[in-house]
Amino acid sequence: MRAPTIQVIVVNYRTPELTLKATAAALREMEGLDGRITVVDNGSGDDSVALIAEAIARNGWDADGRVVLMPNAQNGGFGAGNNAAIRDGLGAGRAPDFHYLLNSDAWPEPGAIRALLRVMQENRDCGFAGSCIRGVDGAPHQTAFRFPSIAGEFEGAARTGIVTRLLKGSVVPLPAPQTLSCVDWVAGASVLIRRRTLNEIGLFDERFFLYFEETDLSYRGARAGWKTYYEPRSEVVHVGSVSTGMKTWARTPGYWFGSRLHYFTKAHGRAYAAAATLARIAGGLIWRLRCALSRRPVGEPPHFLRDLIAHGLRRAFRRAPHARTLRGTTMKDVNQ
Repeated sequence: MRAPTIQVIVVNYRTPELTLKATAAALREMEGLDGRITVVDNGSGDDSVALIAEAIARNGWDADGRVVLMPNAQNGGFGAGNNAAIRDGLGAGRAPDFHYLLNSDAWPEPGAIRALLRVMQENRDCGFAGSCIRGVDGAPHQTAFRFPSIAGEFEGAARTGIVTRLLKGSVVPLPAPQTLSCVDWVAGASVLIRRRTLNEIGLFDERFFLYFEETDLSYRGARAGWKTYYEPRSEVVHVGSVSTGMKTWARTPGYWFGSRLHYFTKAHGRAYAAAATLARIAGGLIWRLRCALSRRPVGEPPHFLRDLIAHGLRRAFRRAPHARTLRGTTMKDVNQ
């Protein structure tokens, strides 16, 4: 039987040193496996391309096309960067059996990629397999989730024990499974994707600049009958939010609100999306009342609730955009 082929994809945006560390770790884990590593520079506009190209040549990683650098002229976001590499595949018209997406600030521990590959080979219904991800301090990161819902938005914003108990079946973050388990979706920092799944459901929707793109992809996969598995034996170290700066946001960027609203609208329709936003606002007000009474910090970027309301109102009075064909993505893919 033919050995499976894997394309590792690392998308860089102004993190060349971390990207090279991720690439080196992936190259180590790909030893004995057939495939290649594609490093995509997502229009960094700094010296990333030169630094990465020089390191690839210096280390001999470009021998036999094992590691290739793909510079993008502009930053179209996480999904667009990965799509560019997925379309290119293994080069010379060769499509891999699997695509392994690895964040530029993450590195797989020994056996991590092979563990995900075993999940795919042993579970033919598996479209996506994600890793157990920990921080550099060893603390576990939240990487297994339920799909977002109206109830989940309310619970997540309210952060109140009685609400969580009443809506426990809708809580979006899941406790990290200790054994191989099916979940709704996994974080895109380390995920193996079956090529046949993408052939069926399409690539990332490039209207998501950042956030919710992997949720949307897994949701489309679930609708088509593909399952998402969480494999705790695949361990990956992740710094987290280096490219996006999420940990130090002075204010939530508009693209986060846009991605969130696009997900709900695309998955469930405009009325559901509006209800989800109202649920998040209601839950947020409950949390703010609790914070005021207990004199604790809200723990969100400044003006988050006000910005959420303003964004929702602007979209409510804006004409819905026409679906457009994205580069390499069909109208069917976009409208799913």
